[in-house]
Formats: sequence, structure tokens, C-alpha cells
Amino acid sequence: MSITAERKQALIKEYATKPNDTGSAEVQVAILTERIANLTGHFKGHAKDNHSRRGLLKMVSARRGLLDYLKKTEEGRYKALIQRLGIRR
Repeated sequence: MSITAERKQALIKEYATKPNDTGSAEVQVAILTERIANLTGHFKGHAKDNHSRRGLLKMVSARRGLLDYLKKTEEGRYKALIQRLGIRR
């Protein structure tokens, strides 16, 4: 259900805005999106796993907060990010 360290490093490298960037909103949203996609697939076989569903909802809420912040501060970065990630909004 979680992502591997290699996949996380690849996401950081792909979405980083500058060298050694691990905390920008783009990187955080990309990592959360990957984790959300993994959990969504998990629920196809485990429909009654309500403990994991709660974690999924927390991740979706955290991603939404980061995206709202990015939209409020720099709308161009926000639009580019949702287009790259394929998030519908």
C-alpha cells in the first residue's frame, strides 16, 4: 500500500522545483497522489477495509489543502501540476 523508496525518490526528482527539494507543494502532492492511487487499487479487493479508508480520506484532504494553497499563491504552478498529475478539478 505504501510506495517504495525508489519510487518516492523518482517522484521527488521529477517534481522538484530546485535541487534537493523534498518539501515543495508539487513534490508533496505528487507523493500523496501516488499513495492515493495505490490505496484506491487496494480497495478493489478489500472493500470493507475501513481503517485504510480513513487513511485514504486523510490523504485526500491533505492533498486538497496543499492544492488550495498552491492555487491561492501561484495559480500557474497549480494548473501545471494538476495537468501533469492528471487530477481533475
